[in-house]
Amino acid sequence: MEIQQLGDHSPDKFASLALAPKGRTDPQEGNWGAQEKAIDDWLPINARRNAKWWYSAFHNVTAMVGAGVLSLPYAMSELGWEAGVTVLILSWIITLYTLWQMVEMHEMVPGKRFDRYHELGQHAFGEKLGLWIVVPQQLVVEVGLNIVYMVTGGQSLQKFHDVVCHDCKHIKLTYFIMIFASAHFVLSQLPNFHSISGVSLAAAVMSLCYSTIAWIASASKGRSADVDYHLRATTTPGKVFGFFGALGDVAFAYAGHNVVLEIQATIPSTPDKPSKKPMWKGVIVAYIVVAVCYFPASLVGYWAFGNKVDDNILVTLNKPKWLIALANMMVVVHLLGSYQIYAMPVFDMIETVLVRKFWFHPGLMLRLIARTAYVAFTMFVAITFPFFNELLSFFGGFAFAPTTYFLPCIMWLTVYKPKRFSLSWFTNWACIVIGVLLMILSPIGGLRQIILKIKTYKFYQDYPRND
Repeated sequence: MEIQQLGDHSPDKFASLALAPKGRTDPQEGNWGAQEKAIDDWLPINARRNAKWWYSAFHNVTAMVGAGVLSLPYAMSELGWEAGVTVLILSWIITLYTLWQMVEMHEMVPGKRFDRYHELGQHAFGEKLGLWIVVPQQLVVEVGLNIVYMVTGGQSLQKFHDVVCHDCKHIKLTYFIMIFASAHFVLSQLPNFHSISGVSLAAAVMSLCYSTIAWIASASKGRSADVDYHLRATTTPGKVFGFFGALGDVAFAYAGHNVVLEIQATIPSTPDKPSKKPMWKGVIVAYIVVAVCYFPASLVGYWAFGNKVDDNILVTLNKPKWLIALANMMVVVHLLGSYQIYAMPVFDMIETVLVRKFWFHPGLMLRLIARTAYVAFTMFVAITFPFFNELLSFFGGFAFAPTTYFLPCIMWLTVYKPKRFSLSWFTNWACIVIGVLLMILSPIGGLRQIILKIKTYKFYQDYPRND
């Protein structure tokens, strides 16, 4: 959508109007309002509001069921049976509750919709403080996920190549990451959530398929003869730090909160039919799919391999070759959609800043340059730091826990103000405490693993081939 200048008013004129006091009576203010509305309609999040409840379902599945499910058996090996099952169940329940709160708060003010996470944060904490609290956390999650998905997409392509062409010359992971990134240079030009619906639907279907393949293949293989269910680490410090890192892995698996308001913004809303009804219906379906994907894959994978399981369950599995190759290609298709789901709010932020703060002309050229630069940045970081599980552990606690576990609860307490010592009051404070502990403990384990990996890793040199 090209936005034409209104009358003879230049961007400089509109900029001066924007900086003028709120009570201005400038005769150009009406034109400024029209320009603002045109820009708002052009931005990715607000462009289309005609989605149905099933859009919510597959967008949320695509957002949550990603690379994280492949690391859950590894997390189980660092938690053990009792703690692992408890953490998985509690995380599913708590994140469903906090996601419900965010859906409810999307239209907490009559006649207004909080289409972006930071807009809700600004309402709860204030215009400036809300931005400083929410935006850095959300960017770390979304950009971090895009980097991790670059790594995982490259690993899955590499695994596919090694399985179908075992005798072929080994190709470094770096090149597979670049191949995976090349698709995103094209897909990133799709303008909004509506335009990526087909990619997201395919990704949601693939996530259900490859997670099912992972646990069925593990079950078919059966329990290894030398399976060991003791914790992976052998020393007390290793067990403690491994436990902390595994909490981050689980937190990483429930990251849909960072895009839920942006997804809900695509659903039409009226006083009689608010968007929260179809949105919540889609969320319930999505969380059922999440349970079907997460629990069998993590429990059966750990049952089959014990503490010998790799940080990516599909890397551990090698037979039947055709099925493992197929599963890895399904992961690639899924990650194409997941990357775009998390990149879209970032694109929205970038384009908002470029158009509203720096007065770039909104249009195809702006998106081509800005989005291409973003994809190139995530590709470069992924090539430089291809530490899959270690990245999950660190980012999982550092930013995923706040935006998923306790920020929704704090906003709920701030805005709705439930009666002190009521069930809602106790529940939200319990979630806040759990989220704070996750934020503090899990990055410690993840950072330690990253440091250990860097000590044994030569940059720009690929890992040995896992045959």
